[in-house]
Amino acid sequence: MESSASAQAARRIDAALESTVETQELMPRRRPTQERSQRKFDALLAASRDVLSDAGFESFTCEEVAARAELPIGTLYQFFANKYVIVCELNRQDVVGVQQELADFNGEVPSLDWLRFLNKFVDHMANMWMSDPSRREVWLAMQSTPSTRATGVIHEREFADQVARMLGPLTPRTPRVRRNLMAQVLVHIVYSMLNFSVQDGQSHEDAVAELKRIMTAYLLGAERDSRRSGASTE
Repeated sequence: MESSASAQAARRIDAALESTVETQELMPRRRPTQERSQRKFDALLAASRDVLSDAGFESFTCEEVAARAELPIGTLYQFFANKYVIVCELNRQDVVGVQQELADFNGEVPSLDWLRFLNKFVDHMANMWMSDPSRREVWLAMQSTPSTRATGVIHEREFADQVARMLGPLTPRTPRVRRNLMAQVLVHIVYSMLNFSVQDGQSHEDAVAELKRIMTAYLLGAERDSRRSGASTE
């Protein structure tokens, strides 16, 4: 059967990806251009989140995703070459969502009350992480192969570019290269700490409080260093 052959081929690709030393961005074979295709695409991603939340990435299979989405496995393979591409698309979806949320807050920065903004946004992200367990599962799945990790780095850098632009008015005399590095550090810390905050036996509230302390100290130091700098690099 065609579906069985497709599944076997996908498993061979999965095995190859697990051992590959090359790093490349993993993307869907194609993106939907019509409403009907978009509904199928969205249904597959929603089913993927359910499978990840219920079974974890080790037990995650394309066959189970297609079954939960009530779509033929061949439809899944029209969009996604394998399960690694699926989790990369889920990660991109999560990062884009956070970027949109951050853009909504952007009007409040910089201001004399930027610390309040920081606390407010960290709380917002923490609530998103707690209310949707699949976010942690997606983040963990992204660590599974060199290619998924490389794709995750690309997604984080795109997010960091947005953060760096927001840091501009707060650190006007900081060299652009350093500001970009600062933004990458902040994004990485946030994702790592949010993942830590939902581990078994860990107090979510305590971890989020520590995240706020880390970010506050880091940004206060960056703001102070920028004020002391001799000349603007902009």
